[in-house]
Amino acid sequence: MTVVSKLPKEYGYVVLTGVASTFLLQRMTVVSKIPQEYGYVVLTGVGSTFLIYWMTYKVVAARKKYKVEYPTLYSPDNEKFNCVQRVHQNTLEGYPTYLMLLFAGGLQYPKTCAAAGWIWIAGKVAYAYGYYSDDLKKRRYGTFGYIGLFTMLGCTIGFGVRQLGWLPRHCH
Repeated sequence: MTVVSKLPKEYGYVVLTGVASTFLLQRMTVVSKIPQEYGYVVLTGVGSTFLIYWMTYKVVAARKKYKVEYPTLYSPDNEKFNCVQRVHQNTLEGYPTYLMLLFAGGLQYPKTCAAAGWIWIAGKVAYAYGYYSDDLKKRRYGTFGYIGLFTMLGCTIGFGVRQLGWLPRHCH
């Protein structure tokens, strides 16, 4: 298998030749272009990683503070710990979907998906602080993050239908 990689100023692309190309689907694009602005998408993904690290830190600190030992996921008698754990768990439950929508939709709409990704991150931070407060209704403050998630969903659908040729690629 021969893989030739070139990164011009505006776009990066990979050309597959030889044995590798025999295993490609007939309709698969052999040369794929990635917009330079996709870097914003990558940096947004990195930013979301720091969100996960921060939430993990909060759970570790809460375990020490409330004396909840591993492997106990939720405490039977400590609601404060459970709130911190729930924020982290809820975020992890939706994280694969977030990443898929961010990275797939970002191929066609990098700036829009990057901005929407940061909206989702900000929503998760607001959700976390609301859940950490004494008023659990404040967790709803983070629901604006769904604006970002649904925007990325629309971008990913748009990318998919354009990739299949159902809509022209130049129609954004």
